[in-house]
Amino acid sequence: MAPSPESVSRGAPPFAVAVVGAGAAGLGAALALARDGIPTALVGRHAPVADGRTVALLDGSVRFLRALGAWDGIAPHASPLAELHIVDDTGSLFRPPPARFVATEIGLDAFGWNVESARLVESLRAQARASANLTLFESDAADFRVGAEAADLTLADGTRLSARLAVGADGARSKLRTAAGLVPREWSYPQSAITTILAHTRPHRDVSTEFHTRQGPFTLVPLPGGHRSSLVWVMDAARAQCMAALDDAALARAVETQAQAMLGPMRIDGPRGLVPMRGLALASPVAARLALVGEAAHLFPPIGAQGLNLGLRDAAALRDAVAEAVADGRDPGSRAALAGFARARGRDARLRTLAVDTLNRSLLTGFLPVDALRGLGLLAMTTITPLRRFVMREGVVPRLGAPSLMR
Repeated sequence: MAPSPESVSRGAPPFAVAVVGAGAAGLGAALALARDGIPTALVGRHAPVADGRTVALLDGSVRFLRALGAWDGIAPHASPLAELHIVDDTGSLFRPPPARFVATEIGLDAFGWNVESARLVESLRAQARASANLTLFESDAADFRVGAEAADLTLADGTRLSARLAVGADGARSKLRTAAGLVPREWSYPQSAITTILAHTRPHRDVSTEFHTRQGPFTLVPLPGGHRSSLVWVMDAARAQCMAALDDAALARAVETQAQAMLGPMRIDGPRGLVPMRGLALASPVAARLALVGEAAHLFPPIGAQGLNLGLRDAAALRDAVAEAVADGRDPGSRAALAGFARARGRDARLRTLAVDTLNRSLLTGFLPVDALRGLGLLAMTTITPLRRFVMREGVVPRLGAPSLMR
């Protein structure tokens, strides 16, 4: 039960950390901090969106969720990603042969597990409700102010609370980021993504397939049962609007054609979404008594399953920084306590953003030298074994500076 308005507004900060945002990244951060006995508040309404989106939780993220005790509630609804196939379908003169990446080559049963986003959030929320050291406030933050000793929050229902550190996990339009005066670099792409769930007659065999088309990636990712997959189809924004207007039968036929009938006849088997493609980056994810995680700190197109996995690394790394400060008797909201977190997360976000942005723009350009470089890069990863294994390992979880709960 959430405390009544103003019931936590008096005296010294009752919380070490207040996490604002009830999505997967915010829930992960709150659960990780509470796990270590750190008094934590989680602020935000439980409002998962049913839009057909899924998330491929890579091995590092699965390790993190296991450490939180949350994985057992998620695993029955997740499908392993044992192989990743990349098919160049751009029509380029420099088109390489299809690339095949197999998890067992780097000692894993699966690169990760695919689960519906709404199901993931619901499972983490159930875990949060049962967690010690974690107080849930089922209301959005309306105001954020920083003092010398604490960050003060006023919620939409009138509740006021204080914490040594506020964590902004409130998405790409973060109110906390704006209140702190952090100005992101933002950009957009001439693309949107159609998302949905598909049923198909042929088994997916735990293989995720990504077609690189001239309008963006077209990706089919396995779901449990062998005959269901999630779709992320990135295309020209105007075309996406037209596709979104199709009835289920017509959209299923279009997907089957784009997939070259590899999974046989299809039907729409879940909700749909239409997501504009845009990007966001920050010079630093830290301000006075504030740390940003997830899409409040970085945003890029859904390519290579990097988005939420990056956000969960933010959450795990923040837990390390706060736990170390608390163990040493230091203020977890101080700049000094957050300096290492800021450096490591900024570096990771810049590298992932650059990689995804470069690949996406290379598909759109049609410039022959760019096509040649992209084709050569994919061919090199296919044929040079040490390079292929290095790329697979780094894609699953970076070796340099990996948070402790992901190792």
